[in-house]
Formats: sequence, C-alpha cells, structure tokens
Amino acid sequence: MAVCKGETNAMMSDENVHAAARLLLHARHDPAHRLAALPDHMAPEDMEASLAIQAAAAEHVSIGGWKVGKLSKTEFFCAPMPAHGIHASGANLGHGVYRGIEAEVAFRIGHSLPPRDHDYTREEVIAAMATAHPAIELLESAFVDPDVVPRLSNIADSMLHGGFIHGPGLAAWHLLDFPNTTVTQSISGLPDMQRTGNPAGDMVTLVEWLANVGSIWAGGLRHGQWVTCGSWTGKTPAPAGARVVVSFPGLGFAEAHYTA
Repeated sequence: MAVCKGETNAMMSDENVHAAARLLLHARHDPAHRLAALPDHMAPEDMEASLAIQAAAAEHVSIGGWKVGKLSKTEFFCAPMPAHGIHASGANLGHGVYRGIEAEVAFRIGHSLPPRDHDYTREEVIAAMATAHPAIELLESAFVDPDVVPRLSNIADSMLHGGFIHGPGLAAWHLLDFPNTTVTQSISGLPDMQRTGNPAGDMVTLVEWLANVGSIWAGGLRHGQWVTCGSWTGKTPAPAGARVVVSFPGLGFAEAHYTA
C-alpha cells in the first residue's frame, strides 16, 4: 500500500514496519518502556517508511483528524490524530511524561475529500474547511529524548502528537488575516510568548497537500475530522498543574489544564 506519492522507498519490510509500530505504541502506553531509539532494522530511512509505520499504528485507533506541517519549503509531513485524544477547550488532562504544548490554528472538515484520480484545487479545499478554531496540540513521545532521535523516527511516532484541544469555531475564517495575526500563549496566568503568523506559511497549502497526498492511505479527509496546521509558537514545556491558554485575535482562545 502506497502511503505517500512522490517519495522514495527504502523497501522496509512489512514485518519491520508493524514491529516498529507495536514498539512505539507500547512505549506510549507504558512510559516505563520509552525508547532511546528504534532498533536499527526498524528505524525508517525515508518518509515512505515513516508514514508506513504511522499507518500501521493507526490500525489500532479511530482517526479523528490530522496534524500537518512543513519540514522545508518543499517537504511536508503529516500524522493522524487519534479520536480519543481530541477534547474541547477547558479539558483536564493527565500529567503525561514528555509534556509540552504548541499553539495552533485548526480547521474542521465540512465535507469529505476522498482520494480521486486528480488533485483537489485550492478552491475545493477551502470550501471543505467549514470552520477555523484556536487550538492547542499536546505533545508526548515514545522516546526518552525526542530531540536526539532522527527526524524520520519522530515522524513515525506521529511527530510527538499526544492530544488536541480545540476552541469554538469561526465559519467566516476567510476574513482573518492570518499572516499578520499574533497569537498570545500563557501558562498558569503568566504570558509565555507571542508570535505573528504561522512559520509554515500559508495554511491552506498545508491542507491541500494533506488532501491530495498525505491522507490518501486513510481514505482522504473525512467530514467532521480536524486538521491542525503546525505550531505558531514552537514546542513549549508545560509543568505539572499548568493552565495553558492560547489566544488569537478575531478567532478566540483555547485552554487546557494539566493535573498536578
């Protein structure tokens, strides 16, 4: 099964793909078994293998949405978000092990974009995004220190995805000037940082790639799913007991509470 068109394939065996997925899932479920790294024969050597491991892990969950971003001007990545980790603003969260947050803008898919023999246009993708939402991506990892793990291994592990918090939706999101919007992030009532614009650039381009390439192995984008479009603020540690709030002028805010 091809998981991403236009990428190379190092011919990683199906057995190793599924073994790597099981190892990552086990480390996620039992932090005592977090990994220093994937064994050499299970470590992905290209994007095709990373996404194949994601797909194998996703066989065990219901996909509620996607995270998508850019690694460079021309290289994209994505990861499925399990439905059980998606919560409305104000949710109380377990403390986790590798605990971090990212301020993001997400879209709710209003009608499905299933795979087809020609690409969806920008206009079709925009029409499918019913609402925009302020969001917080929660970060967790199967690795003891994801900062020292090869990037392709982190992508195989859903690029640190650990959960997703969404604020109320805005249908008239087309009127917002996202490149000049400044997000404010605070932790436990104290301002943490402000950033203007998404470093990945045009968020519609990210969703276009996801609809036409990244999500095709899972049946494309489906009605009701979420697409969160990369961190505006970078990766930020969140201490035990923290109350995290991200606010986007004109769009609203989302908040999450970590237990002590």
